[in-house]
Amino acid sequence: MGNVVRAMMIGDVVGSLGLEALEAQLPSLIKEHNIDFVTVNGENSAEGFGMTEADFKRIVAAGADIVTSGNHVWEKREFWPVLENDKNMLRPANYPSAAPGTGFALIKKGDVNWLVINLQGRELMSDIDCPFQCFDRIVDLIVEQAGGGQPPVTIVDFHAESSREKEALAYYADGRAALIAGTHTHVQTADERILPNGSAYITDLGMTGITESVIGMDPKICQDRFTKQVQYQMKTIISKEPGQVNGVILEIDSDTGKAVSIQRIPC
Repeated sequence: MGNVVRAMMIGDVVGSLGLEALEAQLPSLIKEHNIDFVTVNGENSAEGFGMTEADFKRIVAAGADIVTSGNHVWEKREFWPVLENDKNMLRPANYPSAAPGTGFALIKKGDVNWLVINLQGRELMSDIDCPFQCFDRIVDLIVEQAGGGQPPVTIVDFHAESSREKEALAYYADGRAALIAGTHTHVQTADERILPNGSAYITDLGMTGITESVIGMDPKICQDRFTKQVQYQMKTIISKEPGQVNGVILEIDSDTGKAVSIQRIPC
């Protein structure tokens, strides 16, 4: 085994209380677990729908090296220039190239090259480009640019509704990424594991926000949407309860780019 590095990936930050939970807990988690690289999904940080530049800056200040997103990243039009101009802010790569921003980033931190790829699923979501083919194109491009050198440690945020699609992509990418982690559904799954060819996987990281809620939103409004079949606007919950950070901690052999271990947060 070569040099082992440690990565952390945090699930969807929901609203101001999710931001507060991240700011309160992420720095100590990084220190406690000797984390080398942090990815945070921030697409719900603007009270559940999209992001603002201030939200993005708070997430980075809390310790994120890369901020990923998903289908809600387009909600705040004033945020689009951040997508265009900041290499540490990603939107799903399989949106059309004309959409603002980019879907992957290659960052050198310490002695390690980190490749983060942000993808979005299609099952029960928008009919955009194939995430499987998009993954292939990005990995092939980076390998070509490396010219036969050591491949980067690759982290994939797959923002998708369907657990079937998430698992399918994970097995498709197995051995070519250190981690394939699902986001979007906000409920942490208990299926973290190392796949046969060395990739770590979890169907959903969960969310960073208030636990006593419905995916971070006001339970009463969510109940009314179902019982009355009226599409009331969902709102984040108001609470004095401290929020919870959900995600995973990963050990990676940086020589091979393959996972050594994966554990959930809370540990």
